[in-house]
Amino acid sequence: MQVFVAGKGKLGSELLKSLTTSQEQTIFPWQGEPTSNERSIVVHAGSGRELQEISNFCSRTSSVLIELSTGSAIESADICFPVVLCPNTNILMLKFMHMLECSGSLFSGYDIKLTESHQASKKSVPGTAVAIANALRISIDEIESVRDTAIQADELKIREEHLGRHAFHRVRINDSSCQIEMESRVVGDSPYARGVQQIVDAVIEQELQNRTYSITEFIEKRWL
Repeated sequence: MQVFVAGKGKLGSELLKSLTTSQEQTIFPWQGEPTSNERSIVVHAGSGRELQEISNFCSRTSSVLIELSTGSAIESADICFPVVLCPNTNILMLKFMHMLECSGSLFSGYDIKLTESHQASKKSVPGTAVAIANALRISIDEIESVRDTAIQADELKIREEHLGRHAFHRVRINDSSCQIEMESRVVGDSPYARGVQQIVDAVIEQELQNRTYSITEFIEKRWL
């Protein structure tokens, strides 16, 4: 099966280098709508400029779109092909978040502090932190966001070589005599590339319907 990667940023470039070419799949950069009618997989890791032509291609060929961008226009579009929404592709982190979604309400009423840290260049809304806040029933305004490299290095213990590419989340839940702390650290690009490979493999193995899937549904169905 053909797998096209659309996007020329860091993640798109990493995917083109890291996704596995095998007998079942061949990786190509997206360079405009292909003339082929072969059913394919399109991984969108771009800004959205290509979405219309990707949608046209997927509609024409019944191809699957794996959408990696948060807040994509495809989320509210009428579609006639399978779409998999993956705002986070670190599978272990996704399973952790799913656990919080299922059990977060148990901690209602406790003192909860949520801290997130990403590289200083990140300007977009931290989607993972928002999802964690929603799962724990706390206001998004209560999220503490850290972009100061000195604080990241000194207080959060992010190693210098990872300051330019990392995702850190820490949840602290307190009552008067007990504290529970949960922390995640993702560094570099490779965890995301490995996750995308797992998602691509799962898509190849399943007969998906022409509708939108959350990546959480893949986890619930044990496809990942």
